Amino acid sequence: MRMKQFQVDAFTNRAFAGNPAAVIVTDGPLAEALMRDIAAENNLSETAYVHRDNEFWNIRWFTPTVEVDLCGHATLAAAWVLATEYGLLAESPDGVELRFASRSGELRVQVEHDSVTLDFPAQPVRSVPLPQAIANGLGVTEQQVQCFKADIPNGNYLVVMSEQAAVEALAPNMAQLEQITDGGIIATAKGVELDFVSRFFGPYYGIPEDPVTGSAHCSLVTYWAQVLGLNSMRARQVSPRGGDLYCQLDGDRVRMRGQAVTVKESEWRL
Repeated sequence: MRMKQFQVDAFTNRAFAGNPAAVIVTDGPLAEALMRDIAAENNLSETAYVHRDNEFWNIRWFTPTVEVDLCGHATLAAAWVLATEYGLLAESPDGVELRFASRSGELRVQVEHDSVTLDFPAQPVRSVPLPQAIANGLGVTEQQVQCFKADIPNGNYLVVMSEQAAVEALAPNMAQLEQITDGGIIATAKGVELDFVSRFFGPYYGIPEDPVTGSAHCSLVTYWAQVLGLNSMRARQVSPRGGDLYCQLDGDRVRMRGQAVTVKESEWRL
């Protein structure tokens, strides 16, 4: 069996920045064991598998170790590949809307020649005590930060810090953060030149630090919209690779606009 694979840098307009994702488009579903093995072999934060299912594109996402319920950057990458490499954008030069069926319900993505906009479910957050493993892992105390959790099953923790520089300076103890088994850890603060910044850590999921995390912004946008009194915001994930997002809260939906660059095409021979 031979399968084509594309690698896309998402939430960036240049190669070697943003968040890399692998995308494999197939005629039908693959065996779960095979999807897990390919994702482990890729060793990227996410590998997305896509196939046509009537009016939808069915999508699943795998880290090197687990399947996840929602992934923003790999959805953006998959939409970009379908639109550019498989000709959907050529058929609709003014833009194309793709509908994905996923474990998190229907996801809509608008692709234009210079940007991709994700339409994802918003994730309200609730205040929670700061887990000791996060305090130890980030080197913070409950007096220094506020802690929230996305109000969904295995929702991410949201740790609000005093300033952007504090987020950028974090040098996490991954062995401590790995003890968190019910969500990833987002560190965030109000931005200096942008509305807010963030970093995302998920060592339990096989992702020590994710370069740019679209799904994390489902709760980040919900939180910062209330704090800042804004519905439209500019955000940056200040990981070493970095990535930019233009975000909007619209009722119970979060829209995230970014760019993408296809950097590699390869073939699996199995």
